[in-house]
Amino acid sequence: MPQYSIKVKWGKELFPNVEVNTDEEPMLFKAQLFALTGVQPERQKVMLKGMTLKDEDWGIMKLKDGVTVLMMGSKEEDVPMEPTEKPLFLEDMNESELATALDLPAGLTNLGNTCYLNATVQCLKTVPELRDALKKFSGGLAPSSNTFIVPAQSITASLRDLYEGMDKGASLPPVVLVQMVHLAFPRFAEKSEHGGFQQQDANECWTEIIRMLKEKLPPKEYPNEIGDGEQRSKHSSLIEQYFGGTFDTELKCIESEEETPSKGKEDFLQLSCFISTDVKYMHSGLRNKMQEQITKHSSTLGRDAIYTKTSKISRLPAYLTIQFVRFYYKEKGAINAKILKDVKFPLEFDAFELCSPELQQKLIPVRDKFKELEDKQVEEARNLKDKRNKGDEKEEKTKQEPFCFENDLGSNNSGYYTLQAVLTHQGRSSSSGHYVAWVRQKGDTWIKCDDDNVSIITSEDVLKLSGGGDWHCAYVLLYGPRLLEIPIPDENPTE
Repeated sequence: MPQYSIKVKWGKELFPNVEVNTDEEPMLFKAQLFALTGVQPERQKVMLKGMTLKDEDWGIMKLKDGVTVLMMGSKEEDVPMEPTEKPLFLEDMNESELATALDLPAGLTNLGNTCYLNATVQCLKTVPELRDALKKFSGGLAPSSNTFIVPAQSITASLRDLYEGMDKGASLPPVVLVQMVHLAFPRFAEKSEHGGFQQQDANECWTEIIRMLKEKLPPKEYPNEIGDGEQRSKHSSLIEQYFGGTFDTELKCIESEEETPSKGKEDFLQLSCFISTDVKYMHSGLRNKMQEQITKHSSTLGRDAIYTKTSKISRLPAYLTIQFVRFYYKEKGAINAKILKDVKFPLEFDAFELCSPELQQKLIPVRDKFKELEDKQVEEARNLKDKRNKGDEKEEKTKQEPFCFENDLGSNNSGYYTLQAVLTHQGRSSSSGHYVAWVRQKGDTWIKCDDDNVSIITSEDVLKLSGGGDWHCAYVLLYGPRLLEIPIPDENPTE
């Protein structure tokens, strides 16, 4: 393996012992330099004996141990601001400028079959608690003492930096995050026979990124007036707090009445919706998974036996991730073939039926508040016409009630969820086709994030993503807590 330990000179700074592998693309080396200097790869000019390093290959540049490479380039904040541009009219703007003018989120450039990562990044960006935690994360891409990159730290830091860049409004290439993902998970860096990167499974990417964030993002602190020390240490990470749920499980041997059923607990970061011939709705696909038959060794019978495994949710997370299990391994062709079946999913989801009796009892008080509010809104709607005729219609002030239990920060205290992001796949196998993110902006307004092409759609368009053909099929859904807005009584009501 052609690996060298070189020196990198950047301005007045010298970085010794930088490890370089020339089997990897030069862009990975530039990502290492970004970790050391903070200079974005596109701003770097790397030179050796008058030769400039290209992005796609090493060319005729010859490296050896101990050689000094010169890097030129400045950090983004060091670059002088461009002069104020002349005003543009909407009809004169390109798609990127139009998206900024209409307050649309930034898109992400496809760097060669990286749509699976782009879609994942856009969906996760809809979680405000995750965004806040990333902003507070102070870790860099690599420890300052050497160039060794810790996967969890480098992915967390590069996702933080990417979101910060996206907040500026313009579409951008996720170069550093792609390189960090390739470095942490070599299978995502696999190339086709034509030399380009192969398409990857978006749910695998989602799972790995969540796992990396779980290692690095600490749990959110309770407000001073809530929670004691024991409650503060209940979760080890923000991911467990806001994305993690718990099952109460029971295993009962159906071949032996004498064997006592065994009970247990299992944690989950996403629910699976299995798609069979009789599944037409997401809820039934989830419910079917809650009771299944498995084969395991029976100590009573002294042999393998069939057990019924029953699962009930005993802790609901604030953000519920649901994967539609659309891919299965097909020996003919050796591919993960896709189930195109139409499976309907709701914009508003109620998880009450999937919960344990104990959790259901805990959910009822807040559910009753939702019911009271809905009844009041129906009554007010009947009187709305009279109010408008009299001209005394007022804008009602509201306050948002907590969506989690007082002693369990990051939980869901009602069982009610609102869909906030959908990751879809178009194609016939997970290793081909195209992934797109569809994220809720506000109310009925949604945004379609097709790499760097960002456009406005409606919830009606989102509901058409249920499958049944070669159009985009929902693959991963992200539900957030349904928020309870309680009216604030008017202190000075009109007589």
